[in-house]
Amino acid sequence: MTSTVPASLIRANGSPALQAVFLDMDGTLVDTEGFWWDAEVEVFADLGHRLDEAWREIVVGGPMTRSAGYLIEATGADITLDELSVLLNERFERRIDRGVPLMPGAERLLAELARHDIPTALVSASHRRIIDKVLASLGRDRFALTVAGDEVARTKPHPEPYLTAARGVGADPLRCAVVEDTATGVAAAEAAGCRVVVVPSVASILPSPGRVVVGSLEEVDVPFLRTLVAGAHRN
Repeated sequence: MTSTVPASLIRANGSPALQAVFLDMDGTLVDTEGFWWDAEVEVFADLGHRLDEAWREIVVGGPMTRSAGYLIEATGADITLDELSVLLNERFERRIDRGVPLMPGAERLLAELARHDIPTALVSASHRRIIDKVLASLGRDRFALTVAGDEVARTKPHPEPYLTAARGVGADPLRCAVVEDTATGVAAAEAAGCRVVVVPSVASILPSPGRVVVGSLEEVDVPFLRTLVAGAHRN
């Protein structure tokens, strides 16, 4: 976990309800979920196995231990989880070294959060070395805090990553909004008590109490997030 802003400086944000916004990375801010699947397909092809397209929805959103473990079991590949994790991360890094496309609306939303001085954290199941590479495109200074999947004892779908982010910025999880794209991430955010905005990437996700599903980040702005959190506390 890395922080660039002391917690004592980021509590006030001009809103009686919304205290912080936490954003997932792959498939939410950057269009890289396809990169992970391509890396998985290529690595398993090198091992002599063909991945079924239907497995994509099962493994999307990580964590690596779950997705890679599933693919080993499904294919019967003769490789350990640790060995596969190294190969997948290396293949993924090669792809992002060629550039990382931002999702529609990501640049605008990050700029708006900064203008309103709302503490913003990047919370990802990806490993630190991957996050640091992607931050070169996203802008490290846009985030008060970044939490990587290999920096917590239990990553998504466990709530620990989002609870860690809330503690890091000095916020009440119940007054934080999370933007996610996968069921794994949504489960983590909701278990932490956060309000959730879902922008589905690969698999569809249904709305539910405390959760709003939108078509893209173009539909998400600061008033929207404030209303989401304030509305939860009025109910």
